[in-house]
Amino acid sequence: MEAGVDEAGRGCLAGPVVAAAVILPDGFSHEMLNDSKKLNEKKRFAMREVVLENALWWNVGMISAPRIDEVNILNATYEAMHEAIAGLGQRPQYLLIDGNRFRPFEDIDHACMIKGDGRFLNIAAASILAKTYRDEVMQMLHEQFPHYDWQKNKGYPTLAHKAAILQHGPSPFHRRSFNWENRQLKLF
Repeated sequence: MEAGVDEAGRGCLAGPVVAAAVILPDGFSHEMLNDSKKLNEKKRFAMREVVLENALWWNVGMISAPRIDEVNILNATYEAMHEAIAGLGQRPQYLLIDGNRFRPFEDIDHACMIKGDGRFLNIAAASILAKTYRDEVMQMLHEQFPHYDWQKNKGYPTLAHKAAILQHGPSPFHRRSFNWENRQLKLF
């Protein structure tokens, strides 16, 4: 019983960091299942439905911007991953983690896989859930704070997002410990 684990939103200036854990049935495959970054938004949401319908177990963990500021983004990512794993309906025997770092969860053996979301279907499934659930959160937050354009940038540090922070100040959902400034904007 192996779970794939991945996160979304580590490099954002606003919003939560989200992680997902997914246990797929033995032998499951789907021609479109791939790293969420390699799929357009429409395909990601279509694949989310495939994952939700076919996964034996899945769960999503989410850590807020204030908590990210409190413990730092790396520790918040571990917390989101642990939350996702802990909420699975079945305790996995092994964890495949996307990336190169992980804080062990209880006594479950794990392996960190660089670019694992493009190599292992359970990690790809987790990447799709983490990304789509986070995108939905950012869409809801956009409705409250439209001037940051989160429905497009999802909280990532685009020039327009940084300019909006300089113009409007930070929202309650911005990560205070992150650098919002764009030094180039100050030159104009």
